Amino acid sequence: MNRDKQEPVRGNVLEGVRVIEIAGIGPGPFCAMHLADLGADVITVQRPDGRAGSLGYETSIQRGKRAIALDLKTDEGRDTLLRLVEHADVLIEAMRPGVAERLGLGPQACRARNPRLVYGRMTGWGQSGPMAQMAGHDANYIALSGALWNAGPADAVPVTPFSVVGDIAGGALYLSIGILAGVLKARRSGQGCVVDAAIVDGSAHSQQLLLAARAKGIIAAERSRSLPNAAPFYASYRCADGGFITVGAIEPQFYALLLERLELAGDPEFADQWDRSRWPRRKERLQALFERRSRAEWWAVFEGSDACVVPVLEPGEAALDPHNRARDIYFERDGFLQAAPAPRFDGARAEPGPVPRAGQHTREILAVLDEHGSGAVWRDAAGPRD
Repeated sequence: MNRDKQEPVRGNVLEGVRVIEIAGIGPGPFCAMHLADLGADVITVQRPDGRAGSLGYETSIQRGKRAIALDLKTDEGRDTLLRLVEHADVLIEAMRPGVAERLGLGPQACRARNPRLVYGRMTGWGQSGPMAQMAGHDANYIALSGALWNAGPADAVPVTPFSVVGDIAGGALYLSIGILAGVLKARRSGQGCVVDAAIVDGSAHSQQLLLAARAKGIIAAERSRSLPNAAPFYASYRCADGGFITVGAIEPQFYALLLERLELAGDPEFADQWDRSRWPRRKERLQALFERRSRAEWWAVFEGSDACVVPVLEPGEAALDPHNRARDIYFERDGFLQAAPAPRFDGARAEPGPVPRAGQHTREILAVLDEHGSGAVWRDAAGPRD
């Protein structure tokens, strides 16, 4: 699991793509890290005072980037950023709508320097609409988009998987897709575009599969009748040792295997899988049953079967799981537990670069920029992978 030793770089499918990131918090830096993981040359523009929100600059979400400190409230700082933009493919910013324009760094100013630029904008509410200027966080965006409704059992308040559904799934990954689509367009037509990636948009779009299930009646408007909220065969249960096991046996053949492994195959109470009137009682019985053994004991019962039952692991445990270890899904570097880049290409996984120190590459980038111009920053400067 330890990857401190040098290994060949693999799966760098975005090699040659040049990205400027105006450092922010949450989904913007994650998007830039994701692009760096896949081989893009990313320069993150940090504040010279070192303020970077709750996580700071020297964390694993900065891996694979080059770091430069610029004061974008000064003419010199703004001019330096625009010089960097001249030969970039992408710029990422995550300010409130209108702030970049007031700084003189909006899409019009940047694309005047580089018409091929893809200008990626990451916000919660989007660039327009009555809530565009409101503050918010992950839970707020996914609540308004409808994505939070199905999170949690019917008899509990909705609980968001912190930052996953909104910031990452609905935000950073949609921004990544938009940026890559924009780069393809720019290379075909010579013209870039502005990508308005709003978490409220992306988290709503990510519900399309659930909306299709809703149309079929699998997911109901009433949480007490909805599969992800109330079905006993799609739920997590506490075990005797305080650990949890999760069940996802939706299809009838998997449900049959579940009952078989639980020794309930002939129990009339569990006949007719979709009899919603029996769901509450069945859930009570399954909870009582799972409380008789530890999580490890239940995993021994279900491991290798198609009953769709697995243990609920916290990330440190997940890093040690045999399947995850076989795929090298987690690794440790610089004292951080990190998740490996995804997806893989031709069976190979990209090797992420190290975490830069705050402003580490400022002198190096400025020296090349002053001596040779903005294009040389990309051609000549040694990135963190070298």
